[in-house]
Amino acid sequence: MISVDITVERGDFSIAAHFEGPSNGVTALFGRSGSGKTTLVNAIAGLIRPDRGRITVAEQVLFDSAAGIDLPAAARQLGYVFQEGRLFPHMSVRQNLLYGRLGDRDAHPTLAETVELLGLKAFLERRPGSLSGGERQRVAIGRALLANPRILLMDEPLASLDGPRRAEILPYLADLRDALAIPVIYVSHQMDEVIRLADTMVLLSEGKVMATGAVEEITSRLDLAPLTGRYEAGAVLPCRVAGQDVPFGLTRLEFSGGTLWVGAVHLPKGTPVRVRIRARDVALALWPPRDVSMLNIINARITEIGQAQGPQVDVRLSAGNDSLWARLTRRSVSELGLKPGMQVQAMIKSASIDGASLGQIGRVRRSEIDTV
Repeated sequence: MISVDITVERGDFSIAAHFEGPSNGVTALFGRSGSGKTTLVNAIAGLIRPDRGRITVAEQVLFDSAAGIDLPAAARQLGYVFQEGRLFPHMSVRQNLLYGRLGDRDAHPTLAETVELLGLKAFLERRPGSLSGGERQRVAIGRALLANPRILLMDEPLASLDGPRRAEILPYLADLRDALAIPVIYVSHQMDEVIRLADTMVLLSEGKVMATGAVEEITSRLDLAPLTGRYEAGAVLPCRVAGQDVPFGLTRLEFSGGTLWVGAVHLPKGTPVRVRIRARDVALALWPPRDVSMLNIINARITEIGQAQGPQVDVRLSAGNDSLWARLTRRSVSELGLKPGMQVQAMIKSASIDGASLGQIGRVRRSEIDTV
């Protein structure tokens, strides 16, 4: 368990943050630029001294202003991955990796395990200058792991990469999450990274923690949409792989409210996955539609109609034990006579659920997943 309850004051900017993260898994610090994410993770790392408060990891006190405890960064036994790899250019990949090894050289993960986990074997003897940006970040992650950390801090590790390089490294980060038995603090302002990797989400705005909880809970709250991103707002559903339609390249997922068809996800039957359904991708009908192209038609009940935002209104739906959101025009809401308590049919295009909207949950190796 990691516990943070601190205040940091820097000129006109201050942070008042309180949250707890699980003993393993990924806790995402999410917010816009300037919300305080990097300052907060640097305080955990010991690179910035908070003005007040307390930080503990696995019951060890790293900082306690009342008790006068402030362990130096080198004594905190943390792994830190920065936005840039910060590798030694004159060293080989192997030498960069081993530079991070502290303590027992056979501690988990070993060099061999790290190389296998991050796919580094092919360029162990090369120097960083000959690697792509994604490859350099994988080496930086490996170096941090070989420090045998009790917690891994990752400050927007994909921010400096273009789209293809981000897509290249995300599966490795998912492998990493599933292989480690330590907590990971992951800083990001990209919702697709949070959906793909995180278990817990800490939402930051202007130096304050606005909400903390499971990713599914935080991303499904309409009141937080201005902070999580109104354009991307919607629901995140916990599902399981139920079957494959190989001839048509589709996968059938099941959740508490019914069935979803998505582009092929090559995972074993029963594998738990997380699916983001954007409000803008959901349409409503009063009766079960016929002869339509949408494969996903979910029986749902209206539970809330939000305040109008210009010509648009967000409508919250209950489907089984889960919630969905539909973003409609005010005219549609009026003409259909939509009200809380009404039964409706929620229609979702399979093509709207892409690879960036899917995240696997649990120990599934990168070689076992291929989303399209």
